Amino acid sequence: MRTVTNKKLARRNRQITTYLFFGTFGALILGFIFINSSFITGETPDNLVILAQAAILPIAFVLTIVSVRMTNLWARVPRPEDAIEEGLKGLSNKSVLYNYYHFPARHVLICPQGVYAIITRWHDQKFAVRDGKFVSRRHVISRFFSALRFDGVGKPFREAEYARGHIADILDDIAPDVEVKPLIVFVDSKAEIEIEGQPDVPILFADPKRKPNLKSYLRDVKRQLADEEGNKKNADLMPLTDEQIEAFEQATIE
Repeated sequence: MRTVTNKKLARRNRQITTYLFFGTFGALILGFIFINSSFITGETPDNLVILAQAAILPIAFVLTIVSVRMTNLWARVPRPEDAIEEGLKGLSNKSVLYNYYHFPARHVLICPQGVYAIITRWHDQKFAVRDGKFVSRRHVISRFFSALRFDGVGKPFREAEYARGHIADILDDIAPDVEVKPLIVFVDSKAEIEIEGQPDVPILFADPKRKPNLKSYLRDVKRQLADEEGNKKNADLMPLTDEQIEAFEQATIE
């Protein structure tokens, strides 16, 4: 499998994450000192100082939220591009995985099984999936702090559909007959997901040791294609020609 990753974007965002971490840490320390400066000096602060003292904590809080969000998306291990690539070992060498070029589709996979717009989740919590919604199985206090950090699981089904629609729009002029399918992939193998019924979008693990996982899902799709076509060779054909893949890359990467 060929992997094409927007390394410049990933590297830049990881650097920003590092700067935010130290910047937030520094802001909290300086903010604490600044707020208590009147007690240290014994002087009565004027109105401007009082206003600045009142503003420092909200600013530090916002910086903390942004720092945590950036860390989860760009610096948290395992990194999505690595986890997906590792989970797809053994996939056809004709396949191509694109990382961080086609937002809101963070990852796009073109392989004999089809074209897939992939969104990922880093969460390592317990979830139940009911009626198209993710429900956290954590206790109330954990949910409260999660809400404060704005690091909830969000709305993966809606995001996956947006990602699918975006890639479908790009391919509309290149390969209008090709269907784009959405996938939700959890990259942390510690996550636990209880799925009720058949979700509209497959929910998978990147880790091939967990079930259901991305590799076994694609294997089942290939088996189904072979049964429908009545010919295993047809199941190995790519959904896009080399020329169409080149056109797709020129339109979105170069």
